[in-house]
Amino acid sequence: MIRPILIIYFFLYPSILLSQIFSESDVEICNSKFQLAVDKNLAELPMGDIIVEIGKSFIGTDYLSHGLEKDGNEQLVINLSGMDCTTFLENSLVFARCIKKSKSSFKDYQKELQFIRYRNGVIDEYPSRLHYFSDWIYDNVKKGIVDDVTEEIGGEKIKFNLNFMSTHPESYKHLNENPDFIPTIKKQEKEISCRDYYFIPKENLSSKEDQIKNGDLVAITTTVEGLDIGHIGIAVKMDDGKIHLLHAPTENTKVQITEQPLSDYLSKYKRHSGVIVLRVLEPSNLPD
Repeated sequence: MIRPILIIYFFLYPSILLSQIFSESDVEICNSKFQLAVDKNLAELPMGDIIVEIGKSFIGTDYLSHGLEKDGNEQLVINLSGMDCTTFLENSLVFARCIKKSKSSFKDYQKELQFIRYRNGVIDEYPSRLHYFSDWIYDNVKKGIVDDVTEEIGGEKIKFNLNFMSTHPESYKHLNENPDFIPTIKKQEKEISCRDYYFIPKENLSSKEDQIKNGDLVAITTTVEGLDIGHIGIAVKMDDGKIHLLHAPTENTKVQITEQPLSDYLSKYKRHSGVIVLRVLEPSNLPD
């Protein structure tokens, strides 16, 4: 009788185990995504289409800001009931990869999420999380998860001059509480700023739009000083033949698809300067 009681307790309350935080609801939502994959035979689709189908299944989910910032040491935080633009993109990608690899347990999902969210897939305190999305791109290109296709579809070179986190530690819970992390973050900012990236300026996007595919990941570059990427989402080809953005927009909103095509959406915001386009690769069939 002891074992069932422990299992019930484990799932009924927000859980912390092996540096992971999640709830019973997260397990249920996870299982529902894998069931959706079975019902729609998603594994037979290209990766981009799987990502879009999973992303659409999150439409109506509440936006949740600072959802990863929990007390204590860095942990794998899971919240499938509320997400920001980054966690929405990560979760859509993670489920798509699991589905394509025929991995359908909650443990499989957790393992894949950690692999994508953290530098080299390893949790080692707060700085090990890929905070800057340009760093996320670099790390996940190295891991063979995505391909940065921006240059080949006509992107121009861009350099980032990152310093926002190290110069605004009060805006980040763990930097504010643990100033010893700031030198590490500053070092990471310097390394990222030495790399070359490519972007498509928003005024050129309409002429390149036909080269963006359904399910590509879209990172929107920003003019905000010290930052690289201001927003991210998933490219969706709609009935009008145009690319729209499937995303978690901002506070007090829900996951949705933009009414306007991506190029028109970007033109509304002065701080949005252009896009980086990532194409998700088929997962490796090598054993974990």
